[in-house]
Amino acid sequence: MTNSVIECILSRSAAKYYDPAAILSDDEIRELVRIGTAAPTSFHLQNWRFIAVRTPEAKARLSPIAWNQPAITDAAVTFIICGQLADSSVIPERLAPLVAAGVMPAAMVPEWETPARGLYKDHPQRQRDEAVRTGTFGAAAIIYAARSMGLGSTPMIGFDADGVHREFGLSKDEVPVMLLAIGAERSGNWAQKPRRPVADVLNLV
Repeated sequence: MTNSVIECILSRSAAKYYDPAAILSDDEIRELVRIGTAAPTSFHLQNWRFIAVRTPEAKARLSPIAWNQPAITDAAVTFIICGQLADSSVIPERLAPLVAAGVMPAAMVPEWETPARGLYKDHPQRQRDEAVRTGTFGAAAIIYAARSMGLGSTPMIGFDADGVHREFGLSKDEVPVMLLAIGAERSGNWAQKPRRPVADVLNLV
């Protein structure tokens, strides 16, 4: 069984080498994020933000607080994937477009907000877990969208989170989940590495 989506997933590998002369336009960056924000979020919170580090000046600010990883300098853009602590109070605002479009009846909004409040309000660890989950879903969607466009990607967790907070003005409710470099690859990158056998990781019950 194969199709273009499956092929993107099965052929993707983290890129090490990028063409530093290749750029992405702001519209191309916006399109990657537009696709990324189609990923799932709990209660339709959409609790994420994407900082596109694409100018030489911004890359110079990010590089030293991200272990001077070459992808940050060489790739066309490095996204700072920010997850926001889950906050049920934003649910009416986030669901309003669904109500306006006739997708969801207005009476259903409290039916989402009330359980979300119980799930997150007094549970800071769950709020943070949801921020990380949300950011990761969005990053994964961008990774595969980039692959479908013939671009490489490199997710990175090697960075100073406090430094990223300070240098790029993250708010108190934002978690820098990962850095995600995207750009045109040059030769020398590996194909996807072999994975553990399905029999080792799957339990059928």
